[in-house]
Amino acid sequence: MPAAHDASAGHSQDDPVLYERRGPVACVTLNRPRYRNAQNSAMTYALDAAFYRAAEDSEIKVVVLAGAGEHFSAGHDIGTPGRDAHLPFERRAGLWWDHSDKAGAESRFARESEVYLGMCRRWRELPKPVIASVQGACVAGGLMLAWICDLIVASEDAFFADPVVRMGIPGVEYFAHPWVMPPRIAKEFLFTGDRMSARRAYEVGMVNTVVERGELAGSTHELALRIARMPRLGLALTKRAVNQAEDLQGLHTGLDSVFGLHHLAHAHNAETAADPLGGMDIASMKKAGA
Repeated sequence: MPAAHDASAGHSQDDPVLYERRGPVACVTLNRPRYRNAQNSAMTYALDAAFYRAAEDSEIKVVVLAGAGEHFSAGHDIGTPGRDAHLPFERRAGLWWDHSDKAGAESRFARESEVYLGMCRRWRELPKPVIASVQGACVAGGLMLAWICDLIVASEDAFFADPVVRMGIPGVEYFAHPWVMPPRIAKEFLFTGDRMSARRAYEVGMVNTVVERGELAGSTHELALRIARMPRLGLALTKRAVNQAEDLQGLHTGLDSVFGLHHLAHAHNAETAADPLGGMDIASMKKAGA
């Protein structure tokens, strides 16, 4: 353990995101364990604030993103008591207008451009290494959070899935699938909606390391400290170099093009099904194995 171990002043255990400084490492923790860390807008904006805080602190060299409880994140909040998709929030990721007083595709496209695609792009560019520490479920929107991280350490019990094809939707909003795994594996992953084990994710190159559940936090922090020995600017420039290479391979434009298909699917569902999610809710997704 490093000498400095400072929890955020005034933190409440009810906060949707917790922030703790452990020497040169900022530990950012998703904190809705009762709901498998389902991401509502309150969590999204709290996470953005935590990442910004870590970026601004000159003493922080590396960020660890973790989830409280049994699961990293079961995805976007589509039905907990804290669901707040209808509420306005101060926009930070782009210049789209407030969605809360709009209707139909205009509302959904504006909101998801901000809180899903826009935020993930913003976080991917954080100029410090970010390590995802993943246990249990990493599903749909949880994948998006893991994928914007530079490294992923997973416990043996971790599993990954993008089941939204069951809604008639071609994958989550941050469509990085063909870049984080080979295209044929990405198709299998999406076509079946099956869970991918941590070991399988390691085999296809999506995960850096798999460890025992009891070793997850310690192994992740040890890796963070090793990286923190490198010079801050060197890490920032190296991260930018690799990100630029991914963008030259089509990631940035690919995200835009599939985001349009994603919203075509929402609009089709709104016309032909019970709602833009194709009538799927938490219960039906769980029943289907998500």
